[in-house]
Amino acid sequence: MRWDEQKVAGGPEELPGMPALKGLVRSVRTPEFAGITFHEVRARSVLNRVPGTSPMPFSWTVNPYRGCSHACTYCLAPDTPVLMVDGTSVRLADVRVGDLVVGTAMRGGVRSLVPTPVHDAWTTTKPAWRVRLVDGTTIVASADHRFLTPRGWVHVRPEGCEGTDRPHLRVGDVLVGAETLADEAFRRPGSPPVAPPPPNEAPGGRAVVAVEDLGGERPLADLTTGTGDFVADGVISHNCFARNTHTYLDLDAGDDFDRQVVVKLNAPEVLAREMRAPRWAREHVAMGTNTDPYQRAEGRYALMPGIIRALGGTGTPFSILTKGTLLARDLPELTAAARDVPVGVGVSLALLDPELHRRVEPGTPTPRARLDLVRRIRDAGLPCGVFVAPVLPGLTDTDEHLDALLGEIADAGANGASVIALHLRPGTREWFHTWLAREHPELIERYAALYRRGAYVDAAYRQDLAARVRPLLERHGLTGGGHAMGGRQGYGEGIDGREGKGGWPDGSMPPPTVPEAVVTAPAEQLSLL
Repeated sequence: MRWDEQKVAGGPEELPGMPALKGLVRSVRTPEFAGITFHEVRARSVLNRVPGTSPMPFSWTVNPYRGCSHACTYCLAPDTPVLMVDGTSVRLADVRVGDLVVGTAMRGGVRSLVPTPVHDAWTTTKPAWRVRLVDGTTIVASADHRFLTPRGWVHVRPEGCEGTDRPHLRVGDVLVGAETLADEAFRRPGSPPVAPPPPNEAPGGRAVVAVEDLGGERPLADLTTGTGDFVADGVISHNCFARNTHTYLDLDAGDDFDRQVVVKLNAPEVLAREMRAPRWAREHVAMGTNTDPYQRAEGRYALMPGIIRALGGTGTPFSILTKGTLLARDLPELTAAARDVPVGVGVSLALLDPELHRRVEPGTPTPRARLDLVRRIRDAGLPCGVFVAPVLPGLTDTDEHLDALLGEIADAGANGASVIALHLRPGTREWFHTWLAREHPELIERYAALYRRGAYVDAAYRQDLAARVRPLLERHGLTGGGHAMGGRQGYGEGIDGREGKGGWPDGSMPPPTVPEAVVTAPAEQLSLL
């Protein structure tokens, strides 16, 4: 997310970890939300333009809440050189959204260098450490930053946010350098060049000789890229993952987003003002595509009723995607808005087993509660589509499980359903594999094979899932928008493997409308989805 245009002038206070954000009213903790801090801010803008390259079927989003627990922890010194696709190096602080840098991807089970776009860039202030290599390279990073080694991604320091040890750098570890990953495919005409190895580099020149505490806090910077990593000072660095994993494991209420919650107190008033602007063309506005608008914090702040009124009262079609049963509170507001504008409602529901739900989605409403929410939405006369997401290979992907779940969804009255295979992007992958090793070690090898090419499950698995899901959707009358997703085409991949109609189930999106004009927005308002 970009905060530069989401601030108001004045006031000495700044949000911890986000020094560029002004307008902080206060940071509070309450007994009913143990372990959570709410950072209450007054925003200048809440309407975010979706990047033009996004596959999402909408152009604007509104997010009254932002989680920031891990949003700025994977950071490097601002002057760290970053390898660009043209072979030059640019200071990390000077890299901009839209730039093409060098990242990595798995090709046939082998990690290779690839071009990747920068989706976000920001700075913060945190305690810093100096990593010294035997070839003389020194890299300043936060304790949470991760580098790629032959034994996988490791943090700079072992202490995690829960006080538990995690894989970390040790003296003698070798960092993977860009030159070791170069291959002929990367060097084809038109492909970006790779930076040459340092002159007279000896074997083991990327070996760590020291990890030193610099004491105190320092300015640090980071990127979010399409591959989840980039080349910094010649070695492979993991970038921040929290900004683009909001739906991959349905963990919006989990540790990544629920410990530090930014609350835009004036979101309804600001949105109402933006909706009244002469330039506003009443295009579709989506909510729940980054963080859940009906997370537990909404019970305390009640921002959504005013947001719904602001949209409906200005003739703006909108949609809401949630797994929060608190939406039922606002059914009167939603039905009133639906009389004036097209409205879509989507509910996320991955499984039925209450024990598996407790272990995979702690802190979220139970499957039965979400099914009841679907029923209440439909009883109120509103449309509702269900995202069966994420389907977990070996755990929730049997015909019996999917048949039972889709049957329950149909009985609740859903208009349509989409079946979405699990994504494992960098960051999510490490968390999930840790959970899998603890809970289901017998599946480790299977997941390694299914996700050997990266974030998306193997194409053969997707095709098999699609073939099995198709008759189930037909049997339960849920074919409207029913898709099996999980490939690189993301939300556009159809159940038959071809491009589908966006992958969003019937009921979750408002009927398409033709905007009167195209409205542009400053780059600072772009929202990372």
